[in-house]
Amino acid sequence: MSIVKANGIELAWDHFGHEAIPAILLIAGLGTQMIRWAVPFCEDLAARGYRVIRYDNRDTGCSTHFSDSATPDFDALASALMAGRRPDVPYTLDDMAADAIGLLDALGIAQVHVVGRSMGGMIAQVLASEHADRVLSLTSIMSSTGNPALPQAAPDVMAMMMRPAPDPAIDPEGFLAVRLAFVRRIAGTAYPFDEGAHRALLLEEVERSYDPGGTGRQIAAMAVAGDRRARLATITAPTLVIHGVDDPLIPPACGHDTALSIPNAIYRPIAGMGHDLPPELDQTVIAAICEVAQKGSHHPRA
Repeated sequence: MSIVKANGIELAWDHFGHEAIPAILLIAGLGTQMIRWAVPFCEDLAARGYRVIRYDNRDTGCSTHFSDSATPDFDALASALMAGRRPDVPYTLDDMAADAIGLLDALGIAQVHVVGRSMGGMIAQVLASEHADRVLSLTSIMSSTGNPALPQAAPDVMAMMMRPAPDPAIDPEGFLAVRLAFVRRIAGTAYPFDEGAHRALLLEEVERSYDPGGTGRQIAAMAVAGDRRARLATITAPTLVIHGVDDPLIPPACGHDTALSIPNAIYRPIAGMGHDLPPELDQTVIAAICEVAQKGSHHPRA
């Protein structure tokens, strides 16, 4: 793992593959760290002929945390949005997209294939719409457009996501019980749930950094992003949208809406997949990413 200064903050990153070959940038989701892009997935993707870069978003992992900014009051945030007011938040998805651009600048990478999951898909969409000259292709996984007419997460899923977990330094088993219950609930139905692997991943994330306030600030950034369909309509990069048919957190209609909003986007619903990327689907997802990346490589941005 390395640290670079980018967009006025520090970003933790690492990579797989040779520096002189085309790059794929992997963007993680809400409150999760770059290690959610598992090493075998990254290695297999790199073996297809790409330099694979993953990084910790701001407020997660070993990147800069905005701990001096208070966690937003979600009731006040919702009230302001319902009243048509834009509340003040510590940062926005545009700021997070600018972090990615800053990372590319620091690494001397002019253009990149972008892959984002969940919130990371939203950041990837902003990159492709606002920084078109830097994005060769876009893969948006289990993400959405901000269209207010779309279905919301199942009520019990939303309650589980917002439920505070015990501090892992004080009650590690209580923390794991809360987080594992949520991860199990949003997983798909077609593949076995590997509790041991999820447990190890959660503990690894805690060891790297534990900051629930950061997750709250990222939620606020998503909340004020609004309806992005007009921005998505400007995307010119070849685009792939992947979504789990069983996703209870961001329902599949959200993925379909993403594909409909981006000109010529390819929509790939995956049966049995939830709001997760089980290793059994690695080769399916990697092949799809490489297919759209090849299209982007043949049509570099101006």
